[in-house]
Amino acid sequence: MDRPPGYEEFTPTGRRRCQRRSKNSGGEQCGAIAMNGQDVCRFHGGASKQARAKAQERIAEERARGLMATYGRKIETTATEALLDEVQWTAGHVAWLRERVQEIESAASGADGTEPLVWGVTKKKTGGDDFGTTEEAAPNIWLKLYQAERAHLVKVCSEAIKAGIEERRIKLAEKQGELVAHAIRAILADLGLSAEQQARVPDIVPRHLRALASA
Repeated sequence: MDRPPGYEEFTPTGRRRCQRRSKNSGGEQCGAIAMNGQDVCRFHGGASKQARAKAQERIAEERARGLMATYGRKIETTATEALLDEVQWTAGHVAWLRERVQEIESAASGADGTEPLVWGVTKKKTGGDDFGTTEEAAPNIWLKLYQAERAHLVKVCSEAIKAGIEERRIKLAEKQGELVAHAIRAILADLGLSAEQQARVPDIVPRHLRALASA
């Protein structure tokens, strides 16, 4: 009986079957389970040193692909959009780290009067001759991350300014404003408003446009 491709590729439990054909069963597919990261079982060469090494490479690649799917895939963008995204993401990181630093800073000082942002445990060892903890004056890790992210924000903002992004955004906004104003003038002209209605235009139109801008 003809079977579709892949019909016997997996066992009833969902594990991959060895893809080799058994000589002792008339050429039927081997019933053993394939070794991890391989298409064959240990009896068909999966236990060899070379096969195990190749399997580890495949497993690492599959794990990397899984991480990529979680961390992100390539997306269509432009250099300008990517730079703006980096500015916005970094600004968010800085704001979040600032909250962590403020939480530590607002905490009560240690019994000896030390400050948690500049003094604390920097190393712990559970065995050996130097067993114990080491305390010294050093910036808290959250403070270090905050300072590093602030520096990165300044850098990406500087790059955005150099690229003229803000200037282009202003010009684009001005152009869009001109188009909106032209459309409004054309609409009002076509409506044939009365003198009383025209007198209310300077009050009504700007009010609605300001509401739209703040939305």
